Amino acid sequence: MNRMASPVSRQVTADLLARHDLAGPRYTSYPTAVEFHDGFSVSDYERRLVAANALGEHAPLSLYLHLPFCEERCLYCGCHVIITKHREVAAPYLELLKREASMVADRLPNRRHFAQLHLGGGTPTYYQPAQLTDLLSHFLSLFKPLPGAELAVEVDPRVTSIAHLDALADLGFNRVSMGVQDLTPVVQEAINRVQSLEQTATLVEHARRRGFRGINVDLIYGLPHQTPETFEQTVEAVIGLGVDRVAVYSFAFVPWVRGHQKKIEERDLPAPQTKLQLFAIARERFLAAGYVSIGMDHFARPDDELARAKAEGRLRRNFQGYAVIPGDDVLGLGISAIGDVRGAYVQNDKKLSTYEASINAGVLPVVRGVARTDDDEVRRTVIHELMCNFRVDIREIERQYGIDFAAYFAEDLRRLEVQASEGLVHIGPERIDATPVGELFVRNLAMCFDRYMREKHEGEAKPVFSRTV
Repeated sequence: MNRMASPVSRQVTADLLARHDLAGPRYTSYPTAVEFHDGFSVSDYERRLVAANALGEHAPLSLYLHLPFCEERCLYCGCHVIITKHREVAAPYLELLKREASMVADRLPNRRHFAQLHLGGGTPTYYQPAQLTDLLSHFLSLFKPLPGAELAVEVDPRVTSIAHLDALADLGFNRVSMGVQDLTPVVQEAINRVQSLEQTATLVEHARRRGFRGINVDLIYGLPHQTPETFEQTVEAVIGLGVDRVAVYSFAFVPWVRGHQKKIEERDLPAPQTKLQLFAIARERFLAAGYVSIGMDHFARPDDELARAKAEGRLRRNFQGYAVIPGDDVLGLGISAIGDVRGAYVQNDKKLSTYEASINAGVLPVVRGVARTDDDEVRRTVIHELMCNFRVDIREIERQYGIDFAAYFAEDLRRLEVQASEGLVHIGPERIDATPVGELFVRNLAMCFDRYMREKHEGEAKPVFSRTV
């Protein structure tokens, strides 16, 4: 049911924005990545892999491969990337990734099937089709897709060819996500991402011919020089492509974390109220075009797997975004990759030279992580439900974790009552539901249940997270 077919910005006052435009996590994980620490060791990861292997083949995996290389840096980017036009520099990394995959597979002799494989970056199609075929053939010799598995790849239309899509389709890839961000020339120049609508349209058409499902386009709102008028033109152009899914992300302006963002003039960014209006326009236009709202920033056609998963309560969220069929554990391979294995988040080394040294020494390249506590697990589930479904089934949480919800979350509910008084959420005896306006501030609602946020990060002089608006 499309609950927001009218512009939300008409309901949102400047005062409301001022109170709720805070620094806060995106909650791709809980605890968030700022809680990862180097006290989590390789041996800790090894023990988790032993426990994961003990589940056997009936527990499918979810897999992420990080290919960090790009020809040039997009100024909005928050990903861990390596910039070089010299492709010979990037070639040895593929061999390291193959060796890491073999090392992990050796530790999972009884658990080699996966339900989801995500190839991200960086720019995976930075590599030539033959190079990707060699890498993925090796990987698929170790780990086998289950029937109906999702094999997804992120691509940059500027460097992706028809041959790339053909090679990936031949390997069984069936989902593709294309970065567009914005089609307005002045915006593209400001973020160093100049690409035409035709480049994207050509790939969309060929991906459809090759049987890709869940064809996705990424947009970003809050970029320099964006206006409601120009962003609406971008949205209409994307609707015209007829893609299955669209992600409309908030630009995370964090120059204190991503130094390259200092090249963006803060005065060129839209004001918070204008930024929210950009998203409200996108949401209104996609809903009017027949898309269904998925979580806080995705839209999908009603017959798409994401929409069906939401309707059936199967929608999940991880470091790769919203997912349909994630595995019981997530393995992250490559530099900076993050996994989620048997109750712990684990992250690989971010530095290529030390990642290489670990692989050459036969040591898994994990350098930090965090083991979740019982309290983390229950809060993770509540936050996950808010971020995916905009609601929490109180009785189900009580049943699942054996708690009295009102007593356990007394402080959290006190904070949530403030949001309820401003019309962002309804708190009932059986359910918590975000309102249509509250959906735009769902990160703020989730923050009410974030124990780390209130005990460690509130009032910090130097912000850790991006703004929620």
